[in-house]
Amino acid sequence: MLVSSSPLREVFFCPEESNFYSYCLETLLLNGFIDAEAIVEFGSGDGNPVIKSLLRTDFDGVIHGFELNSSAYEIATAKIREYGLSKRYFIHNASFFDSPRPQATALISNPPYLPAWDNDLYQPLLHGGTDGITVTKRLLSLDYEEVLVMVSSYSNPQGLIEFAIEKGYCVANFLVSPLPYGYYSSEPKVRNRIAELKSQNQAFCSEQMYLLAGVLFTQRCEHDLSEELVRVMTAL
Repeated sequence: MLVSSSPLREVFFCPEESNFYSYCLETLLLNGFIDAEAIVEFGSGDGNPVIKSLLRTDFDGVIHGFELNSSAYEIATAKIREYGLSKRYFIHNASFFDSPRPQATALISNPPYLPAWDNDLYQPLLHGGTDGITVTKRLLSLDYEEVLVMVSSYSNPQGLIEFAIEKGYCVANFLVSPLPYGYYSSEPKVRNRIAELKSQNQAFCSEQMYLLAGVLFTQRCEHDLSEELVRVMTAL
């Protein structure tokens, strides 16, 4: 399903995924688990997940989102004004990686995680590299103290966790939800690549369902749930 009167590829919208991202943001980070004045977000989309989280939590800091898609940016800023959050949630219509970013200790994102050999896809902005974790690995290379990201079981989750450990992170907490494949992940080019990753033991999913996890990585490793996360993500 898509929002906007613009061409179909412009604005991604998946209620199940959006709601789960919002729930993870509230549960794993905003409800008393972070002492920060500012958070940065890569890929704000239509703004719904953060807007819902801000309305339902007591987090009193500021979230700076970055969204390249101009149509999504316009939808998000209109919603932010509608809900009176203009002083708490700022969206920058600019490249997250190429722009100056506000000082922050935490980074949040539902990053692109579709695995495919190229981005000639129905939703090209959801392309996450050949194994689906290229963008997420880049985010974990930015040295934020806390990183909350969504991780798919069909996009080499074990490889991502191993990379995070190499970068000095551990898994502080996580939540997992089973989801059916959407129109974007059902595209033949994506499903064929998922099948290749499954044959290499880099994707863990059934023909009907996959697992989506909200994972809080931290550099303050008081305890580490990495092994438990791998066990859960490889359960299907």
